[in-house]
Amino acid sequence: MKFLKSCDANFKDELKILKNRGNLDMSKVMPIVQGIIDDVKARGDESLKEQNLKFDKHTKELEISSYEMKKAYDEISTNLKNALNLAYERIKTYHEKQLEKTWLHFDEYGSVLGQKVTPVDRAGLYIPGGKAAYPSSLLMNAIPAIVAGVKEIVVCTPAVGGEINNLLLAALYLLGIKKAFRIGGAGAIAAMAYGTNSIPKVDVITGPGNIFVATAKKMVFGDVNIDMIAGPSEIGVIADESVNPHHVAMDLLSQAEHDELASSFLVTPSEILANKVKDEIYKILPNLKRTEIATKSIENRAAIIVAKDMDETVELMNELAVEHLEIAMDSASDYLARIKHAGAIFLGHYTPEAMGDYLAGPNHTLPTGGTARFYSPLGVYNFIKKSSIISLNKTGFDALSRACMDLALAEGLEAHKLSVEVRTK
Repeated sequence: MKFLKSCDANFKDELKILKNRGNLDMSKVMPIVQGIIDDVKARGDESLKEQNLKFDKHTKELEISSYEMKKAYDEISTNLKNALNLAYERIKTYHEKQLEKTWLHFDEYGSVLGQKVTPVDRAGLYIPGGKAAYPSSLLMNAIPAIVAGVKEIVVCTPAVGGEINNLLLAALYLLGIKKAFRIGGAGAIAAMAYGTNSIPKVDVITGPGNIFVATAKKMVFGDVNIDMIAGPSEIGVIADESVNPHHVAMDLLSQAEHDELASSFLVTPSEILANKVKDEIYKILPNLKRTEIATKSIENRAAIIVAKDMDETVELMNELAVEHLEIAMDSASDYLARIKHAGAIFLGHYTPEAMGDYLAGPNHTLPTGGTARFYSPLGVYNFIKKSSIISLNKTGFDALSRACMDLALAEGLEAHKLSVEVRTK
């Protein structure tokens, strides 16, 4: 892993590399993805079945039956049922606070202005299933849609060998999902974007995936809405010597075990802590079940940065704009106001990122690769749309008509001006 000091002569170059970690070279896969999209649009379900045989090695039915979902829910342990239900309630309670309401305003002329909030008719959720199964991702994507009032939710997930993780099936049952399908990759995105005989066309697609999924989402955007272009997971930790180095090491590794391309960063003004955390990481790594994945991530995508002071520590982490940001310090809340760019912020010694992944309440579908500079976490707002409301009475119309006609004439739009003028006579 990289061990950097902000005073190093080449530090700016190294920081630039870290900041560019989210650059996905989509150019190489775009022709492949476009071919898949075109084939799904042309041949629908037949194309999807061929993709399942080619990529996931199975010929099972596309649709996941409600029987499979209920059977899985009945079979999981009481502890897992309780955990799923606890996560459901906490995530739902949090997202209910994001609900926006339709509003009306009466101006000084008595005219009515406002905004109407309406859920989309149908949402498509992509739930990855490559290196691991993610029932938590299903909860995080489905619950905001349910809270928003979306009437129909469509779920697509890859099924290697035709099999789907039992806990994912159980979560589908708990959420009351009626339409779920065994299909992954770009084919799933194309199916939800354009529809097939089995899979209905949706209005918005959310959920993370590999580069083929990310590229497909980018290519169908405009025909449907999307949440964001999500890349590999990442974590950043700001810490001082009040933290336990073993805890920081574990939190960094919690992201490294996701994916070889996951990124883990520690920024601290303490070189003593930096060295202790590095030592802890290499002690823990060999004992992890996913040690091969985590080791590649740590060796190629991780960095420990020693800053000159805490002010620079915060500045550097804002530049990195990480997906998950832990402020692991006694005085963590003192720095909250100074954090400008982060997908989710975890404060204090007892708030590991893993809690946010499962059941703290906020969404774990977050902007990656520095896109926290302009993207927000997935939320209820991804599943609604807004319409403006305008109703002018004659008093309001008369008060505004002259200025409106002047602006229309200035833009050279005569019919605009005349559509107002005919009402003044």
